[in-house]
Amino acid sequence: MPKNASQAEPIVLAIPKGRVLEQLTPVFQQAGIGTRALTKKSRKLIREDSGSDVRFLLLKPDDVPTYVEYGVADLGIVGRDVIWEQGYDLYVPVDLGIGRCRMVVAGMPDTTYPPKPRGRPLRVATKFTNIARRHFVSKGHAIEPIFVQSSVELAPLTGLADVIVDLVETGETLRQNGLIEFEPVCHVSSVVVANRVGLKLKLPRIKPLLKALRKATA
Repeated sequence: MPKNASQAEPIVLAIPKGRVLEQLTPVFQQAGIGTRALTKKSRKLIREDSGSDVRFLLLKPDDVPTYVEYGVADLGIVGRDVIWEQGYDLYVPVDLGIGRCRMVVAGMPDTTYPPKPRGRPLRVATKFTNIARRHFVSKGHAIEPIFVQSSVELAPLTGLADVIVDLVETGETLRQNGLIEFEPVCHVSSVVVANRVGLKLKLPRIKPLLKALRKATA
């Protein structure tokens, strides 16, 4: 973090707990952001490093944009999928290039795809109902989205849905459950998000941090 930043009022950064946090650590270190408070074992959800001008809020990934949108956090780290699914109106100044994966349509190998006209809408099991709906509407297909939080691969295996829309990295989970990818929906990575109004008000303090993160991920 730049040395001329004010120590009186830390920049509040909302961080997703879990796997992405591990990938963020080296990026922050390269950007000059202290990570000791983040890496130490603790159940505290608000953390500060004595040598940094940053306060961290540790949140579930889906909650990060909410804290930024309401101005509780100045900046946040979140996957693009979360922003696209909920339609948050946030500024995205930096793509960190971590947490890369893709969202795909997948299903059983014997499933007819692209779907042909039928007596009912295509049943699509997914956590990302809004993204799925937009994807299929853009292709002229009516769907019945079925919200499932996890283990979405079970849906076509049990007849709950015709296909699924889900995030994959290697596709190994799909293969082990006998599913195949039909088509991509979008590519996803972790990005920095900012409240549009808050960014303008605090730009002199936030701009150097964003510049350091861009440089660290270049």
